[in-house]
Amino acid sequence: MFHVPELRTVNVTRYVTPLREGGSLPAIAGADDGFLYVLKFRGAGQGVKALIAELIGGEIARALGFKVPEIVFANLDTAFGRSEPDEEIQDLLKSSVGLNLALHYLSGAITFDPAVTRLSERQASQIVWLDCLLTNVDRTPRNTNMLTWNKELWLIDHGAALYFHHAWDNWQEQATRPFYQVKDHVLLSRATELDPINEEFKAILTPDTIHAIVSLVPDDWIKAEWYESADEVRAVYSGFLEARVAASANFVKEAQHARE
Repeated sequence: MFHVPELRTVNVTRYVTPLREGGSLPAIAGADDGFLYVLKFRGAGQGVKALIAELIGGEIARALGFKVPEIVFANLDTAFGRSEPDEEIQDLLKSSVGLNLALHYLSGAITFDPAVTRLSERQASQIVWLDCLLTNVDRTPRNTNMLTWNKELWLIDHGAALYFHHAWDNWQEQATRPFYQVKDHVLLSRATELDPINEEFKAILTPDTIHAIVSLVPDDWIKAEWYESADEVRAVYSGFLEARVAASANFVKEAQHARE
């Protein structure tokens, strides 16, 4: 039986340093629990949709057995960032007051390099399946979004996933589409076990599991982006993911085709 993950809420106490990769300017920040986090801002380019994708994508990965840094809600106070000398960062902090998202900072982790570390075909197939499900365009040789920490592989950065939510009038149709960008996936050449992984992962991602994860999305984020009620918006995310799991043969076939 899948249990809804309990997400903690922390208060951001200090801005340590920006991580200048990608357009969203995430930062390393300290919180009132004494830990460091990679903080993702609601005021950044893609707004709360990137945070929703990060939350849902990360917790689905965790439900499937992947290692993902702990995800927490991170409160940013109005007074925070007034002393920040960089204007761009100060604007970002001002527009991100309230509830943001953060991932536990894996100190000393190194970026996964497929030329150095060779994953098993099973593990490669699992990650390719996950990214096809989530329509995650951001796991390429240029940017693997995987870390090696304590000799284990960790998945990070799912903010570019679930891109259907940027234009979701036809979400039902988008849910059953193959994931054509899989051709650029860093692990595609090793993903030889997609058929057995498909059966295993479909059994794990039941409607109850999907609902439990989607229920974590805060009302506050939904109100910032949609006119519909929070329940209606969550129902679309759940419906999209359930339909995608049900039609997973479509994206598995496309990945196998791209591999050949």
